[in-house]
Amino acid sequence: MPHSPFNTLTRFTPPGQTEVLFYSLPTLAAAEIGNVPRLPVSLRIVLEALLRHCDGQRVSERHILELAEWQPRARRSEEIPFVVARVVLQDFTGVPLLCDLAAMRQVAQTRGLDPRRIEPLVPVDLVVDHSVQVDYYGTPQALQQNMTLEFDRNRERYQFMKWGMQAFKTFRVVPPGVGIVHQVNLEHLFHGVRQQTMGAVENGRTGERLCFPDTLVGTDSHTTMINAVGVVGWGVGGIEAEAAMLGQPVYFLTPDVVGVELSGHLREGVTATDLVLTVTELLRREKVVGTFVEYFGEGASTLSVTDRATLANMAPEYGATMGFFPVDEKTVDYMRRSGRSEADCVLFEAYFRAQGLFGMPRAGQIDYSRTVRLDLASIAPSLAGPKRPQDRIALPEMASRFNTLLSAAESADGFARPPETLRQRYATERPGIDLGHGDVLIAAITSCTNTSNPAVMIAAGLLAKKAVDKGLRVQPHIKTSLAPGSRVVTDYLEKAGLLAPLAKLGFALAGYGCTTCIGNAGDLDPAFNQAITEHQLVVAAVLSGNRNFEARIHPNLRANFLASPPLVVAFAIAGRVNIDLDSEALGHGADGQPVYLREIWPSSQEIDAVLPFALDPETFRRRYADVGADQDLWKAIPAPAGEVYDWPPSTYIARPPFFELPTQLAGDLRGARALLILGDSVTTDHISPAGSFSENTPAGQWLTQQGVKRVDFNSYGARRGHHEVMMRGTFANVRLRNLMLPADAEGRQPQGGYTLLDGQQTTVFAAAMHHLERGTPTLIFAGEEYGTGSSRDWAAKGTRLLGVRAVIARSYERIHRANLVGMGVLPLQFVADDSVTSLGLRGDETFDILGIGPSLLPMQALTLVIERANGERSEHPLLCRIDTAIEVSYYRSGGILPYVLGELLGAPAGNTTDPLLQA
Repeated sequence: MPHSPFNTLTRFTPPGQTEVLFYSLPTLAAAEIGNVPRLPVSLRIVLEALLRHCDGQRVSERHILELAEWQPRARRSEEIPFVVARVVLQDFTGVPLLCDLAAMRQVAQTRGLDPRRIEPLVPVDLVVDHSVQVDYYGTPQALQQNMTLEFDRNRERYQFMKWGMQAFKTFRVVPPGVGIVHQVNLEHLFHGVRQQTMGAVENGRTGERLCFPDTLVGTDSHTTMINAVGVVGWGVGGIEAEAAMLGQPVYFLTPDVVGVELSGHLREGVTATDLVLTVTELLRREKVVGTFVEYFGEGASTLSVTDRATLANMAPEYGATMGFFPVDEKTVDYMRRSGRSEADCVLFEAYFRAQGLFGMPRAGQIDYSRTVRLDLASIAPSLAGPKRPQDRIALPEMASRFNTLLSAAESADGFARPPETLRQRYATERPGIDLGHGDVLIAAITSCTNTSNPAVMIAAGLLAKKAVDKGLRVQPHIKTSLAPGSRVVTDYLEKAGLLAPLAKLGFALAGYGCTTCIGNAGDLDPAFNQAITEHQLVVAAVLSGNRNFEARIHPNLRANFLASPPLVVAFAIAGRVNIDLDSEALGHGADGQPVYLREIWPSSQEIDAVLPFALDPETFRRRYADVGADQDLWKAIPAPAGEVYDWPPSTYIARPPFFELPTQLAGDLRGARALLILGDSVTTDHISPAGSFSENTPAGQWLTQQGVKRVDFNSYGARRGHHEVMMRGTFANVRLRNLMLPADAEGRQPQGGYTLLDGQQTTVFAAAMHHLERGTPTLIFAGEEYGTGSSRDWAAKGTRLLGVRAVIARSYERIHRANLVGMGVLPLQFVADDSVTSLGLRGDETFDILGIGPSLLPMQALTLVIERANGERSEHPLLCRIDTAIEVSYYRSGGILPYVLGELLGAPAGNTTDPLLQA
């Protein structure tokens, strides 16, 4: 029976529907508890979840009061136990999560308990989108060829997923070839307000409907795309998602909420991509890491839902937990246009009106921790790169920026190439093709960030059509691809007559998935790889993605630029990135005359004329009626049966070792050594790369020993179900710079997964294994923004398996800090101005960390003791970044997984104090 904290369980009647139950925020406000109407909208949705799940144990009335009385600029120390309505997964993170669940069931069986105690208590959807690679491109056959290869490579993984579908009641899989998880979530999995049929309530009625907002976490950082339709949700590591699936709250510190007031309108010729790259630059500068960002104002109300989705999607790039848009008329209109039922649309609007949550707030209506203002009319066409998404470059400055970076020092984010090589061309073994600095070798229309937005996709198609009409072409050696986030995209492009001109320029359909954006661009021609390596060429990729970190797109492409889909097409035509497209011609048309970008750039009127093709409800209903109906390759995969997985021999799937690891002892850490000393902006791609790898790497050597041929290595991402591969791939990125390694004669830092052991260079994996054999604890030192990027939990899992006991950094990205705690690794932070540089760390020191006792508290002060090679000792303060009380419990248990397993196996099957999870 659900109870009614502060008498908030009440009823309302949606137009034309029967009466429903809901937990009323206006009722809470009428009780004069806090100042609910002035709370940020996102916090009010979290507050409703606290009311609904209040059981007096995990969620108490104290939690409700603390959030209702939220102060915009208070010190944050309270944690919120947030129970989400559902969980979404992508396959690179979903497969290791399923491995963990399968291992938990085996542990239960071994202890003589019912393995079905391990069962998701909320709906879980896994969308297979990260596995397809662009091996074939530029032809009508590319889609089928790439999918056939995908299934050949990933058959063992897909069989394992099918086992999960039959073993767990609420676990569903959207098969390969349907789309990207965040776009599928926006277009299909989201239904508006969620409903639950309740049993007997206080007045004796039965079978009543309880309505509540959709909320979720996802195992991908860009889960925030769903914030565009008023859904509170964000990305977490797989280990946090597992806890959420199994009925545990997602715990987080009460956040600051930064209001971003948008005013004005986007100018002619400016895209949502230009807007999000500008916002990413702005909010990184404003340091919004770990906050909720909430958009409001007149300008926000002018944005379409798909423009909002582009902004929300890149919240991880600007560092925020969310990029949230409140619900308004445009949200409801999008639901109708994307094929949701009329009943769902009516209920959705009525619910948010009943809660006082409907409408885009205006200035002064909400209390925010601080406000950032942006005039949409100030946005200009832009790209971002060549190494980070926050490094925006205005379109006219591309040539000068690239040319400057080419010869700039690596310490200044440059490429350290001699300036006299800027205009040189170098022959390749491909007849008639030479390469030079700045050449575009990959041009990809990819990623949910942009392919979910019909305006920019239509703009790309219109630009391609005009280019073809002018006689422009793309050089065939440039790897061009079109990989939309859903089949709806190709439907409307085809109806509008725009798919064919894109294909004529080489942008033929290559797959429905993340492809190039996740690092699945496929390899380049061996002749190009040879020329790039031999002449140390700085060649480029241009993609409509959200990330361009070093070695993510391709190991040999050092310059990677994010751009809108029409600009991707434009730079593919130009063939180089060191060009000013405002003043220089893209190329020459069939008549021999120069053609400029402004001549073929589509107008807003032209785009608007085609938009009705993109928002056709019947297309959405047809495409999502049965996502597996026409997936013959998927249907042909056999489904293993049984409640407990039997772990057949495989180099893709193995029982994870995390439940056999020793728990962390309560006590000081002494005699530790540095495994790595790193700089700023070390990403989870640096820590745990997702792309391809060679036979010379530790992971490649292990696979070779298992009899796997080089051609069948696949990628690190596809191998995340096997810890033997992944621990060897940890810190194996070819662009990782370990400051322990001496620079060469030209002052360049060596790159790759190497470190020093007893003064000799070796791989990080080999050094870590030696330290483990010796019983020596190891540490990672780093600078600012450690762990930025993807939510991949293997960046923390691999760190733990290498024996690392603590990471000491200047600052952390939110998800990775939580993942480290979740794996029992201490995240520690330098205090004041201390850093690797100021302390003069070299890697030959010995370290103690003092203060880690049985009474460890959140945010506790600890002490770092450094003993240098000459015997000199010094002490320095550290801040323990275990932020909440529950995280202390996780750490003491050796991580979230052992903690949750203990909770589940120590209680009767299906036991939970939450009445709504029992219902």
